[in-house]
Amino acid sequence: MEKAICIVSVAPIRSETSDKSEMVSQLLLGELFTIVEKTGNWLHIKTDYDSYEGYIDYKHAMELTEDEYSNFKIQTAYSKQSIDFATIQEQPFAISIGSELRLLESEKMIWKSVSISFDGETTSGTLPKEGISRTAFAYLNTPYLWGGKSAFGIDCSGFTQQVYKLIGVFLPRDAYQQAEYGEVLSFLEEATQGDLAFFDNDEGKIIHVGIVLEGSKIIHAHGKVRIDYIDNTGIYNSDLGKYTHKLRFVRKIM
Repeated sequence: MEKAICIVSVAPIRSETSDKSEMVSQLLLGELFTIVEKTGNWLHIKTDYDSYEGYIDYKHAMELTEDEYSNFKIQTAYSKQSIDFATIQEQPFAISIGSELRLLESEKMIWKSVSISFDGETTSGTLPKEGISRTAFAYLNTPYLWGGKSAFGIDCSGFTQQVYKLIGVFLPRDAYQQAEYGEVLSFLEEATQGDLAFFDNDEGKIIHVGIVLEGSKIIHAHGKVRIDYIDNTGIYNSDLGKYTHKLRFVRKIM
């Protein structure tokens, strides 16, 4: 199966081969993936990072040889600012925090015929747990978008996955999958800043996740990335004057 790289700021991953179909996730600039199958103008893909599958427009991808793919697997850095700017073929374009800047040398990447320049701030490697909140704050006020994982629009599990990814810790894509990671805490009071809180519906299905902060607060994507209060009942939204999510449990990931 062929390998490829995302060459646009954000590429929607859809559930079917149609622009009208549900967006289940996204690729950011520089993300690698496997092409499972080609169907007309659509590529059935499987992402390298979390093995997520779906369909993308072929124009958002650049196919790689095995040697190119092996070289591109060398991750250099992620873009660090919420939204930054690069140039592609000397034309400006905006990129999201978390974009993967592969083989970046002297502020420039050459991907076959694609030339990308970037002189913004980057981050790489594994950071201490204290870095979680600082990274999370970079997404504040990002609008909620089902299937999103960029600073242009993000969902709850895309938010937690990307924050942990940027400090060097893997989480799978969806909230119910993330709920299987780490150590379950007996009480909310045991949680420390950076732990993940999970919330369920009346059927007991995990439907939401957020990052615990100090002072009985949580940062999560609900309407937008926002900070609310959390207690043993769940998330209390002071703007609405009510609880919006029912707490199931808290997990310590690191």
